[in-house]
Amino acid sequence: MRISVSSDMDEPVARSLVALLRERGHEVVTHGALRPGDDPRWAACSEAAARDVADGRADQAVVCCWTGTGASIAANKVPGVRAALCTDAYTADGARRWNDANVLALGLRLTSEPLLKEILDAWFTAAPSEDTEDRDNVAHVVRMDVR
Repeated sequence: MRISVSSDMDEPVARSLVALLRERGHEVVTHGALRPGDDPRWAACSEAAARDVADGRADQAVVCCWTGTGASIAANKVPGVRAALCTDAYTADGARRWNDANVLALGLRLTSEPLLKEILDAWFTAAPSEDTEDRDNVAHVVRMDVR
């Protein structure tokens, strides 16, 4: 799977994220502080990663900033993106399962490496729900996109 990753800071957890994704066999495209010469501002690099997903250049993305809030807000402004700020494995599982999230947002401040592994395990194990109500909710959100 091709995954676009952005971070506004070159922090240890962001570097671990890239390494863990590659260890899992994913092709990783980096943005922001993880890519020399790129715009490291959270709004710009989160948008770049989210656009990779919306435009089909990446299957999913992970966007990071200090709290994860700004990265998730910026990513969610891109039509076709459903970004979820996940602080634990349960939330990551639910975001994929019930919301069919295609962008994972993480906070660099509170995400430890063990927690990061748990979140990634949950994110990549969960599949979007086939439940009619869940699919209808996702379809409703898709219709809300301004194109």
